[in-house]
Amino acid sequence: MRKITTLIFLLTGFNAFSQGPEVTSWIINTTAATGYAGIPSNVQQVQYSALNVYVSCTCIPAYNIGPWPGNPNIASNQNFVFKITRSPQQNTGTPTAVGLGHIGVWSNGVSIFNVSDGQSYNNQGVWNRNAYFWEGSGFDNCLGHPQQNGEYHHHVSPKCLYDETDSTVHSPIIGYAFDGFPVYGAYAYTNTNGTGPIKRMRSSYIVSTATARTNGPNVNATYPAGCYIEDYVYSAGSGDLDASNGRFCITPEYPSGTYAYFVTIDASLTPEFPYTFFGTYYGIVQPGNTGPGSGHNVPSESVTTYNPTGMNELENEIKFSVYPNPANEFLALFISPSSFNDSKATFVNSLGQKIFEQELIQPAITYFFDISKAERGIYYLIVRHGNTVTTEKVAVVK
Repeated sequence: MRKITTLIFLLTGFNAFSQGPEVTSWIINTTAATGYAGIPSNVQQVQYSALNVYVSCTCIPAYNIGPWPGNPNIASNQNFVFKITRSPQQNTGTPTAVGLGHIGVWSNGVSIFNVSDGQSYNNQGVWNRNAYFWEGSGFDNCLGHPQQNGEYHHHVSPKCLYDETDSTVHSPIIGYAFDGFPVYGAYAYTNTNGTGPIKRMRSSYIVSTATARTNGPNVNATYPAGCYIEDYVYSAGSGDLDASNGRFCITPEYPSGTYAYFVTIDASLTPEFPYTFFGTYYGIVQPGNTGPGSGHNVPSESVTTYNPTGMNELENEIKFSVYPNPANEFLALFISPSSFNDSKATFVNSLGQKIFEQELIQPAITYFFDISKAERGIYYLIVRHGNTVTTEKVAVVK
């Protein structure tokens, strides 16, 4: 592979677009550090446009994770690219339910999961199980665990991500929900206008005192109150937060105010229902982040790479890998994080005839191309940014 290198000097604040907390709040791995199983940890790259932020991450934190007693799954690299809107809006129409799987992303690139473990009493979908009660014994010391596909996640306050013992200062942003609103730690100003002492945010959900469950087991030692999500009842005003476990308030990062979700813990630092945001999203959820196979967004707009180190000299080059090679049905292209934004990829045959072309190719993202109709032979993948060009020979076999 032939490489042509260009040196680019980046100055703090010298970007195409302004940098708000939705750009700057991420824990970016700038040292190639690794975590569980030698997998690169934390967020690998943050790119942004005027409209969106793209967070590339492995779903592996820098803190130690595992073991997971009774859980046969292991954590693995998820190669996620989550898309976060920079202009979150209240959903004034039909609210979107906070579903299963990832519902947001913590600031270190680990997935946020909701309160449920995805199971219910006798599989009837009526009494849905509280993951913290039913699966908590299999959480690691950081209160996380992997699911079947290896996606490591936290259902509850991620105790190793921030200092949940510090009740003297407003908690930091520790993640974003997929409607674009921030998720804070457990402590905030007493008053929504940013005044008053720091206090622990309290959920407005209380455990029902009923001892009988219609179409479910009675409350007893095996099925205690609180083991099912439906055991909890929202009581407006009993706590600090609304039914989604958030409120509109002034925070250090949003001096003009924002809607914000909070994680909830009790006075002994034990996770408190509903743990993170719950029920329905406050805002409008963009497509691409939720549902089966989601979390692999590809920017279709010009983006800027956020440089968390301020003034820095970066070596930008078009450095990429192509696989498989030889190829048959598909071709994958991965651009190194150190490469340019907004490159163009062109696939040509040995006569120089163009087979396909894609613009706005971004670093730290894997692109897949269908080459099933390409005839057997030698081809070339050309990646170009301005006058900088790198070419890789590709053999197509049938």
